[in-house]
Amino acid sequence: MTLLDDLLTDLTAEGDRLRAVVADLGPGADGGWATETPAAGWTVATQVAHLAWTDEAATAAARTHLDPEPWDTLVIAGMADPTGFVDTGAHELATLAPADLLARWDAGRLALAEALRAVPAGERMPWFGPPMAPPSMVTARFMETWAHALDVHAALGLEVEQTDRIRHVAHIGVRTRGYSFVNRGLDVPTAEVRVVLTAPSGATWAWGSEDAPESVTGSALDFCQLVTQRVHRADTDLVATGPGADAWLDVAQSFAGPAGPGREAVGRG
Repeated sequence: MTLLDDLLTDLTAEGDRLRAVVADLGPGADGGWATETPAAGWTVATQVAHLAWTDEAATAAARTHLDPEPWDTLVIAGMADPTGFVDTGAHELATLAPADLLARWDAGRLALAEALRAVPAGERMPWFGPPMAPPSMVTARFMETWAHALDVHAALGLEVEQTDRIRHVAHIGVRTRGYSFVNRGLDVPTAEVRVVLTAPSGATWAWGSEDAPESVTGSALDFCQLVTQRVHRADTDLVATGPGADAWLDVAQSFAGPAGPGREAVGRG
């Protein structure tokens, strides 16, 4: 098994778990498919449609070495409506009948895995942010699948059993520290930050030098929810030591695109 295979296995497992939750939902709000989620204006259908749309976009990006036209078409659409074209794609797909949307997502997930495995060794694929190697793309797709699944579970009043697969989300959250500032037009603090998180299994995950002058510590789940903007910082157990680390937790963003509004604080139970 290669790194890419391992990552794809985890992505498949996370997607399968979400699919099992929505597979038997009926149309309309009473059936669950049109239930509003914590993301304003997005239903359960919109959440799944977004994943399907983005998987198809990633497939187009991965196949640029074979046929650049589908990806170029997406780029043109993005240039015409840089802040809205992704949402537009999700809302359009969300109008499909539930069975048709699930079939579209199923096909897109399989096509993406095949396309990523076929990317020539050493090549990076274009994306809406910096170009990405296939393993990085799978990590990003895992992050989005996991984050949007949180919204779906919350909308349906279901608990999510967390696994140590969320290390992928934590990893990309750490790696996008600088991006979180740049994306908001802010200077990136220069002090190194050590991140130490407690995994769902109880294991300890760490990034950065032990002698780094600043740090972030706490629950891996809280950190992952924060960097995907699924929780307000005040509702986490994260502790920042140092001004740069503290500022990071206010702007953390692990996904490409405009800085999101985040979530309202609800108060820890």
